[in-house]
Amino acid sequence: MRANKLREIWKSGGHVVNGWCGIPSGVAAEAMVQGGWDSLTVDLQHGLVHYESAVPILQAISTSDIVPLARVPWNEPGIIMKMLDSGAYGIICPMINDREECERFVQSCRYPPKGYRSFGPTRANWYAGADYWKGANDTVVTFAMIETAPALDNLDAIMSTPGLDAIYVGPADLGLALGEGPVGDPTSEKTLATMRKICETAKKHGIVPGTHTSSPEGARRMFEMGFQFATVLADTALLVNAAKAAVAAAKGKAQGATKGSGPY
Repeated sequence: MRANKLREIWKSGGHVVNGWCGIPSGVAAEAMVQGGWDSLTVDLQHGLVHYESAVPILQAISTSDIVPLARVPWNEPGIIMKMLDSGAYGIICPMINDREECERFVQSCRYPPKGYRSFGPTRANWYAGADYWKGANDTVVTFAMIETAPALDNLDAIMSTPGLDAIYVGPADLGLALGEGPVGDPTSEKTLATMRKICETAKKHGIVPGTHTSSPEGARRMFEMGFQFATVLADTALLVNAAKAAVAAAKGKAQGATKGSGPY
């Protein structure tokens, strides 16, 4: 079975730089592949992508050695299993609030006896190999999103869930939960202290802390804080920023990046 490069990077103590695909186009994903990310996530929650357009994106990612991930719209077993069967090597699940929800999520990603994932890895077999079913439980990565007030009250319970590999902080929803509004790269001490606590709790339980950022500088700050997985913007935001910069340069005007544009 094809190895999951993310597990290898984390095992060596390295950091994963993740890209974000929210444009429903295999061609746009092919362009994103040129960036040389460690992984690319197909966003079915806030991006414009549905299942029918997610598959061509996964196919485009598969032209490289970049690890394909998917953020599903909700903690719903059907779409989780379909994305895994389509070849996603990890699932990011939003709005995990407690241990029960996390167990339900993780078990939908694992074949029996560790979970209740149904068998039918059509495209996953082509991507990973015919022995996919033997190694899938130990290869596919599970990310529980930590972004709500209830989740903050249940950090230890969530992060001690058997089979959970990583958490992923949604800074916009976390900002709302903390009463500070949605942000991409947090600057307030309240939010930063909360993110430090989340990161430290993840490490205490032996799982990988990850987060979304709105700039390369923001990603580096999160790595310095202890996070080992960081998304840098989304394809939509990267496109907007590049377009604005090109027009501004042609007109001889300075144009700063639009931080936080695009879904996260």
